[in-house]
Amino acid sequence: SENPSVTLFREYLRIDTVHPKPDYDAAVRFLECVGADLGLACQKVEVCQGRVVLILTWQGTNPRLRSILLNSHTDVVPVFEEHWTYPPFEAVKDSQGNIYARGAQDMKCVSIQYLEAIRRLKSEGKSFARTIHLTFVPDEEVGGHKGMEMFVQRPEFKALNVGFAMDEGLASPSDTFSVFYGERSPWWIKVKCMGSPGHGSRFISNTAAEKMHKVINSFLAFRESEKQRLKSDSSLTLGDVTSLNMTMLEGGVSFNVVPSEMAASFDIRIPPTVDLKAFEEQVATWCRSAGDGVTYEFHQKCMDQHITSTEESDPWWKAFSGVCRDMKLQLKLEIFPAATDSRYIRAVRHPAIGFSPMNRTPVLLHDHNEFLNEQVFLRGIEIYAHLLTALASVLPLPGEG
Repeated sequence: SENPSVTLFREYLRIDTVHPKPDYDAAVRFLECVGADLGLACQKVEVCQGRVVLILTWQGTNPRLRSILLNSHTDVVPVFEEHWTYPPFEAVKDSQGNIYARGAQDMKCVSIQYLEAIRRLKSEGKSFARTIHLTFVPDEEVGGHKGMEMFVQRPEFKALNVGFAMDEGLASPSDTFSVFYGERSPWWIKVKCMGSPGHGSRFISNTAAEKMHKVINSFLAFRESEKQRLKSDSSLTLGDVTSLNMTMLEGGVSFNVVPSEMAASFDIRIPPTVDLKAFEEQVATWCRSAGDGVTYEFHQKCMDQHITSTEESDPWWKAFSGVCRDMKLQLKLEIFPAATDSRYIRAVRHPAIGFSPMNRTPVLLHDHNEFLNEQVFLRGIEIYAHLLTALASVLPLPGEG
């Protein structure tokens, strides 16, 4: 008696695409089979060895018009099974209809919702002027560097002729639906401090540890100021402030040896309202103030700050928001607090919205006991069916057709 869309969702969840060894081949075979069942054209692009982007296409009646891109990633983050009520790759459904699995929210639900929305529209005999492409990409959970970042530079992506893209968002525990029109720039910085070594029994001058102490104080003082700014202004969301966390600390060889080098790594997420050049100068100032021999290097430095228009004069947003009004979906517009593949799509000048239709649902991406209720999942298919109808029917824009 289970809805076939739910059954398909649970089948996909059982494919183990967890890092560090995701079974991408099994995921691609599964999705390719679903696409064939729906009569969608299929293309596979190996962006680098072992990393394939699957493209499924529903051709529009006017291929000259720019297309709708539905993006999702196939990989999921690791689990700590001892903290899970049910095995994380069995997609157990409890008596309340909650489906427990890694990827239930992030973001295998969206992948299947896209496909099942298209199944519904095709079964109703619908066709649209604009082509709809679905892309299933690898490695988003490890930065997208061997996935979407490479794919958007390839001729196969350019040939998709993208006009508007949708990608993942977040669940919302309230009645509202979160919609993300931009995201913070992720910076991963490693600060190295060089100093005088010596015996652990002496008061050595100019040590790496003393310099590191100053660096950490400067970074964490800024962290506290941003934390208080978020706390004191109810109009702000996490995506509106800069978050900063020290995530690694390295140094030392023995209890009785003062080390000559120490290093600290920081994960910083910067909203698009911040001047990135000015912020880097602030980082440089913190390092200079700590003393000589203090340097920093970037392990990730996203400089793109493009956001997608949410003005009613924008035809794409007008189509999106119009459906939400008609379906009485209350939207909350936000800057995404972390990072998704949308940043690479926006970086090549395509508007992209992050949206996962999951309200009244706790945010459990990357958490233990990640789940999604089957009724919320099915409602999402209905929402996508309406959204695709509107977006793929946007009238020709200047320069099209």
